[in-house]
Amino acid sequence: MPEISRRAQSLGTENAFVVLAEVNALAREGRDIVSFCIGQPDFPAPGNVQEAAIRAIREGKHGYTASAGIDPLREAAAKYLSALRGGLAIRPEDVVVGAGAKPFIAYAILSTTDHGAGDEVIYPNPGFPIYESQIAACGAKPVPLNLREERDFAFDPEDLDKALNAKTRLLILNYPHNPTGGLLSRKDLEAIAALLRKYPQAWVYADEIYSRLCYAGEFFSIAQLPGMAERTIICDGASKTWAMTGWRIGFAASAKLAPAFTRWITNTDSCASQISQWAALEAVTGPQDSVERMRQSFLERRDLIVRLLNEVPGVSCRVPGGAFYAWPNVTEACRRIGARDSEELRKRLLHEAGVAVLADIHFGARVPGEGQHLRFSYAASNQAIEQGVARMADFIRKNTKKAA
Repeated sequence: MPEISRRAQSLGTENAFVVLAEVNALAREGRDIVSFCIGQPDFPAPGNVQEAAIRAIREGKHGYTASAGIDPLREAAAKYLSALRGGLAIRPEDVVVGAGAKPFIAYAILSTTDHGAGDEVIYPNPGFPIYESQIAACGAKPVPLNLREERDFAFDPEDLDKALNAKTRLLILNYPHNPTGGLLSRKDLEAIAALLRKYPQAWVYADEIYSRLCYAGEFFSIAQLPGMAERTIICDGASKTWAMTGWRIGFAASAKLAPAFTRWITNTDSCASQISQWAALEAVTGPQDSVERMRQSFLERRDLIVRLLNEVPGVSCRVPGGAFYAWPNVTEACRRIGARDSEELRKRLLHEAGVAVLADIHFGARVPGEGQHLRFSYAASNQAIEQGVARMADFIRKNTKKAA
């Protein structure tokens, strides 16, 4: 039997989908599970977006498009990305449309590093697991940049200064952040930009997919700072803002790298779904009232889940500044019930309490000295939040007695 490659064997995954499959299997067995494990809005795509997709189907827009996307969407996305980033100069030809934002992670790494050359990519830890997975798969060296709870899960610029060197080819920034909900302030970004001026060979991949889900002031991009636009790859998309995760539409903007991204798409997907592109055009250019309603709902849920988690024995939770994730510290809860770590707690919560969450190890190696954490996606109803956190609290109280 032929063997698969070492690259394929070592390729990482996104554990949210692994846990979701486990949750679905338990649900099919009749188990009652409250799930906080998947990171997608629990709202339908706006009605006008749905109608635009139906219209595209009926008008026969079924075929391939140019690999970079349909011209009206590239133009609209350029205006949209610019308006959200202080009027930053972004041309339609700088924008490439992909089958979701996720493929641009690989395209960016492939376009800025060479396989086996010792090129380094710095990424946030904890972080979206595909960053580390794709860096390694593309033959570059992953360099984790640890996030600190005392900084509301931003990183210390001094740590970045230590990580940067002549081999650095790409710095990945994600804000608002998955899995912690943390933000990078303008002051943080100015400090980062100042450090990068010493390393002109290093690109920045600004994963800004949650840009419309900021709760602490206006969103600000590192690309808005002097000298940063030409070296920053801006990545955004339709998934989180308009509840279009399964429609698979993302945007990347970079004047220099747009042609390379287009060739990668030609070599992989050919193009994004034409139907989804026309729907995304309506999302970007149409009424935005549904976006604000979703944002307000997520903000209310954030306040609810943070308050409830901080009432759970042995749990403390910082207030996330954006996205729809809470990242509570469960170090004391693990100690109380005799759980070895957050992963054991996660498994016991699922199988004994019917609560599905993700553990910190699903988002990279634990940061030394930072304790144990779980990720809750609060893209769930208020009722589910109340019920799920109550189950967790009851589980810890009951098992604390047993451990004692």
